[in-house]
Amino acid sequence: MQNIDILYILQPLIVILITSGLVVYWRYKRSFRGLVFLYSLLAYGGAIALKYAVQIPTASKVVGYFGAQSVGYGIYVGLQTVVFEVGGAYLVARYVISRGMLTGKDAEAYGLGLAFWENVVLLGVLPIINLVAYYIILSTNTPLAQTVYAQLVESSPGLFSPASQVIGTMALGVVERISSTFFHFAWGYLCIMSAYVNKKRYLLLALPMGFVDFLVPFAQSFTLLGFEALVFALSLISVIVAWFTTRELRKNPENRSSPSNVLA
Repeated sequence: MQNIDILYILQPLIVILITSGLVVYWRYKRSFRGLVFLYSLLAYGGAIALKYAVQIPTASKVVGYFGAQSVGYGIYVGLQTVVFEVGGAYLVARYVISRGMLTGKDAEAYGLGLAFWENVVLLGVLPIINLVAYYIILSTNTPLAQTVYAQLVESSPGLFSPASQVIGTMALGVVERISSTFFHFAWGYLCIMSAYVNKKRYLLLALPMGFVDFLVPFAQSFTLLGFEALVFALSLISVIVAWFTTRELRKNPENRSSPSNVLA
């Protein structure tokens, strides 16, 4: 019985190190207050909970009606990210800013916080725990190992690919998580700035960024490299848009410490 390639554990580990490194850098070089972790968790955790609440009773029906690789299903997936993740991030930002718990100076940290909860916790630590558990179980010659092996061969055959293929898949997986970090940073940053300076145009720029999940049903229509390259390009554009449209606020730092100073 073949075991999974231990190299697969490197992918989430590398992502954890990259994302955590950005948080540490921002903490010591810029600003990353502990409260940002709490409020970004509230925004991200609430969004994921709402997604599950919607998808559990409806996803199979939507797939049955439109098909798994359809525009209808893409809209279904994309709109959930727009409404729950981006919209939720804005509502939390608006609430905490209105009560003076965060300011415009926390905008970058808030975006990184959203990325942290997705890439370090949900898609970092938890997958590592699963992979290590699979590796340990498959290392034993037990009925449980046979059962787990059969399930993984059917559901995740890539876990048993040759090392030469694992490295390429792992590298693209890291790129995918970097794209995720860029997206979360961009819309989290814009949500804070929109709430803080009371400019809806920043929110209107942030909302379409969540629609990137529209592409998920069509991933098999691309090569893996092509799909990840497309998503990475869109994520990079999102960061550039967020940074470029708020350049005046960065030129005048006092604007981010007193919203009344910001001109309409």
